[in-house]
Amino acid sequence: MHPELKTKLGSLHTRNPILTASGCYGYGEEYSDVADAVHLGGIVTKSISPVRWYGNSPPRLAETGTGLINSIGLANVGADSFKTEIAPRLKSVNTKIIVSIAGKTIDDYELVVQKLEDANNIDGYELNISCPNVKEGGMAFSQNPSITEKLVKRVRKLTKRWIAAKLTPNVTKISEGALAAEAGGADAVSLINTLVGMAVDYRSRSPKIATITGGYSGPPVKPIALAKVWEVYNAVKIPIIGIGGITTWQDVLEFMIVGASAVQIGTALFTDPQLPEKINKRLIQYLEEEEIGAICEIIGTLRTDRPYNLGVPG
Repeated sequence: MHPELKTKLGSLHTRNPILTASGCYGYGEEYSDVADAVHLGGIVTKSISPVRWYGNSPPRLAETGTGLINSIGLANVGADSFKTEIAPRLKSVNTKIIVSIAGKTIDDYELVVQKLEDANNIDGYELNISCPNVKEGGMAFSQNPSITEKLVKRVRKLTKRWIAAKLTPNVTKISEGALAAEAGGADAVSLINTLVGMAVDYRSRSPKIATITGGYSGPPVKPIALAKVWEVYNAVKIPIIGIGGITTWQDVLEFMIVGASAVQIGTALFTDPQLPEKINKRLIQYLEEEEIGAICEIIGTLRTDRPYNLGVPG
């Protein structure tokens, strides 16, 4: 029997556990010439604000070894243009469409949802309450659990669509924000958003991005992301979407073992747009080899009774 890759994120069911991270797959159609969305469980769009945002001044990207610092500033076309020009075309994108939402105030998040509620081809919303690259709002929303709960609760009243809250790792205990999102009515939580990072050119003694600090992503953040997912898994009952440095099928398994029901891939898509297809093929092979009927069976199966020993699993 063919192993099953389907996963459930509360009311949102996806064909496999691989989603794209917001900001790394455009509005959902830009990759169509180089990758087929049929291999994705879902696409999370660029974050949409009430009106058009032009983002931060360049330079906005800086490579740092195997990582990446970005300070795009959530540049986007705005809710009205997204609804009238982009959303209608997403009917041809063969996967779930989750719209990321950003704002400077709670009212902004409510306004975007109100504008998009009667738009077709949308399966849910991800509330980006954790971006480190905007001066107002940004990650401050998820650094304060009471604000997180209030924001999610107000959006929840406006929609029956699936909602996830995207959380920042730039806090002492990320589980407090996750509990607040759960209390506010979120169907799931996504974590982690980027870490605050910095890159400096020693020759000019200047920062490599215009905003001096930005969001750090890529393979080096994976150990931190795994720890945060494990922390949240032991605190909430709602599903978790793991994010941070995922580049291989083994990475996906590790995130699911510590408690994620699905994952988002971001930075790695810039170098290999077809990575989700490759990962899914290898996940199927792994499940067959291990005689596991469905990938959901490995969620939260971390063994804490004994450590990994000299490269030989216990």
